[in-house]
Amino acid sequence: MNRTALKTLPALILAIASASAAAGPMYPGDAEGFHGYLRAGAGSTTADGGGPQSCYGLGGNTMKYRLGNECDAYTEFGYTKAIAKSGDVNYLATIWVNAYAPSSDFGDRKLGIVKAYVEAQGLDFLNGGTAWVGKRFYYRPDIHMLDLQYINMNGTGAGLDRIPVGTGKLSYAFFKDNDVRNVNPVTNAVGTTSAVRQNLIYGDIPVNQDGLLDIAATYIIGQGKDNDGYGPKHNGWQLSAFHRQGKVFGGGNTFGVQYGVGPGVGGSGNGQLGASGSTSFGSDVKRTRVFNDMAIQPMENFGMEFVALWQKDESNATGSSTWTSVGVRPVYAFTNNFKLVGELGTDRVTQAGGLPAKRLTKLTIAPTISAGPGLWSRPELRAFVTYGKWNDAATASVNASNNSGPVYNNNTSGTSYGFQVETWF
Repeated sequence: MNRTALKTLPALILAIASASAAAGPMYPGDAEGFHGYLRAGAGSTTADGGGPQSCYGLGGNTMKYRLGNECDAYTEFGYTKAIAKSGDVNYLATIWVNAYAPSSDFGDRKLGIVKAYVEAQGLDFLNGGTAWVGKRFYYRPDIHMLDLQYINMNGTGAGLDRIPVGTGKLSYAFFKDNDVRNVNPVTNAVGTTSAVRQNLIYGDIPVNQDGLLDIAATYIIGQGKDNDGYGPKHNGWQLSAFHRQGKVFGGGNTFGVQYGVGPGVGGSGNGQLGASGSTSFGSDVKRTRVFNDMAIQPMENFGMEFVALWQKDESNATGSSTWTSVGVRPVYAFTNNFKLVGELGTDRVTQAGGLPAKRLTKLTIAPTISAGPGLWSRPELRAFVTYGKWNDAATASVNASNNSGPVYNNNTSGTSYGFQVETWF
C-alpha cells in the first residue's frame, strides 16, 4: 500500500464510522398491485441429539441477530388497488393478511388481517398530502440485521400524512390500541387495557447534503378505571430523532436517539417505541436508545450492513439493565446469482443487583443463491451454519428464549444448520 493510500485510509474509516438507512421516503406507502414478504426454512441443531433448529438470543428487551438464526416462519401479503379518482385525488384501498408459526412449518396457521384501509392521495386542501382511515402498517423503519423496528406506529386509526410544512413534511395519526373490554376472571370486574395513542412526525427535513432529519413523537393515554382489576392506568410518551444520510459508499446510514416513558417504552420484548406499551407502566419505567445502522454497497459485488446499539431500560420493579450490541453482515458475490453472506454479532446485557453481565456472540456463514449481487437483492435461497457462544451468566436466558426449549442445558455453546428463503416483492 502506497503512502497516499495510507493517508486516505484513516479518513475513509472515519467517514464510515461517523456518517449519519439511506435517505429514502420518510415512510413509504403501499404501491398499487400485489406485494408481500416471506421467510421460511428448515433446520436442525447438534445439541441434545438433534431436533428442531435452535436459535441464539438473550430474550428480554433484546433482539437477536437474524441470519441463520430465525427458527420461525412468517409471511405477509396483500393487494392495493386504485378504487376511485376525483380530479387529481387518487383513492386507494389496501388489504393484507399474514401468518406466523414459531417453528419451520406453517401447518394450519390462520391468516390474520394486518392492513385494511383506504387513503386519499394528493388532496389540494392539504397541499398534496394524504388522508387515510383503517388498519395499517405505519411508520416502522428497522435495523434489518436485528429485525428491530426501532419505532413502530402500526395500528387502527386515522391520519393526515406528508403535508408540506416549511422545509419538511408533517404527519399526524390517531390510533386506538387494545380496543376491547375484558372480564377479570378473579374479580369479575369489567375493565380494559385500551389506550388512545397520538403520533406526530415532522420529517424529510434537509439538514445537510443528502442528509434528512425525522422527528417522531408519541403521546399515549391509558383508559379505564384503576379499580377494574387490571391495575392502575398510566399515560406515557416517547420522542425520537433520526438522521438519514444518503450516498454513503453506495448506500446509506441512519443515526437515531430515542427516549420513552411509561407506556411510551413500547412492548417489553420487541423494542418498538412508538406503539403502546402496557398502561400499567408508570413514569418510573423508562427506555433510552442510541444506535447507528449503516448499509453500504461500495462495489457491485460487495456490500455490508453494520450496526452499533446501546439501550438502557429502567424501572423500580426490575432495576436498571443495559443492552449493548455490535454486529456486521458482509456480502460478497462471486457471480450475479451466487454470493457468500456472513454475519457476526455480539450482545452484552447488564443485570441489576450486581450480578455478572450476560454475553452472547453469534456467527453465521451462508452460501446463497440470489436474484442479484447486491446487499438487498432478493429472493435469497440460503444454506447456513450458525455457531453461538455465551457465558455462564447467559445460559438460563439462552435456554429460556430458545424455541426448542432448554436443549443446551449447562453448555455455553451450540451449532445449528439448515436452509432458508427470504424475499419481498
